[in-house]
Amino acid sequence: MNPTQLRAFHHVARARGFTRAAAAAGVGQPTLSGQVKSLEEAYDVRLFDRRGRGAQLTELGQSLYALTDRMFALEEEARALLSGTAALTQGHLRVSADSAYHAVPILAELKRRHGGLTFSLSLGNSPSVLRRLFDYEADVAVMAKLTSDPRLFTLPFRTDRLVLFVPTRHPWAGRRRIRLSELSGQDMVLRERGSVTRGVFEATLAAAAVRPGAIIEVESREGVGEAVAAGFGIGVVFESEFRPGDRFHRIAVSGADLGVAEYVVCLEERRSLALVRAFLDAASDLSSA
Repeated sequence: MNPTQLRAFHHVARARGFTRAAAAAGVGQPTLSGQVKSLEEAYDVRLFDRRGRGAQLTELGQSLYALTDRMFALEEEARALLSGTAALTQGHLRVSADSAYHAVPILAELKRRHGGLTFSLSLGNSPSVLRRLFDYEADVAVMAKLTSDPRLFTLPFRTDRLVLFVPTRHPWAGRRRIRLSELSGQDMVLRERGSVTRGVFEATLAAAAVRPGAIIEVESREGVGEAVAAGFGIGVVFESEFRPGDRFHRIAVSGADLGVAEYVVCLEERRSLALVRAFLDAASDLSSA
């Protein structure tokens, strides 16, 4: 198997197109296309559905990309391990998080310390964040769900808190605080099952034997906000995510522990990777600041 052909395939799969891949790899597009075509012909397979300037992975191509992504990530990890504590002047760090609000400050601090680095940030609920780590699609994660999986290294970062929010025309818009029991029978707008926001909030309601009214499920924070603005119910959000404005009013909850810890997580086996170590150091310094 030709490693050059595999790397060419990997570049195209990651860029989702030959033109973008050639620019990112610093080679001519005909060269890259020829290497991928040779790989397909050598095994009599089709790895891409070519559509105009784009390239869509076939089912076989998706399976191969999962392998090459891990293979080249391990190659980079070996290079970083051998280079020891060399200055981080270049590199790309892939971060997955259940919220941008805690991940971005760490990235900003890391960029301040190492201006040559580049980053990508993918967002999702906690199960999808963990899946990206285990599938080697992310180098490090920031999330609110604590796990005792021995394959993971976990660093406590900060503590956040859930709050409620309502439209400014809502009868509660003049209140700063309510009791948890007052949510009995109230319609709620919540994130999808599997999100930490929903899990913590529903567990708190159940422990207090509070039964809300209808629950509207929305798969994004932006969608929750729009549903609340439209009058579908009371929203729940992390305090760090709430942005004061002329549409919503924030309300705290008395007599309930709605605090949620945030963690920085990586695979235990990848703690020695220079980029991951730098991210952990930045998060540790920010958490103690």
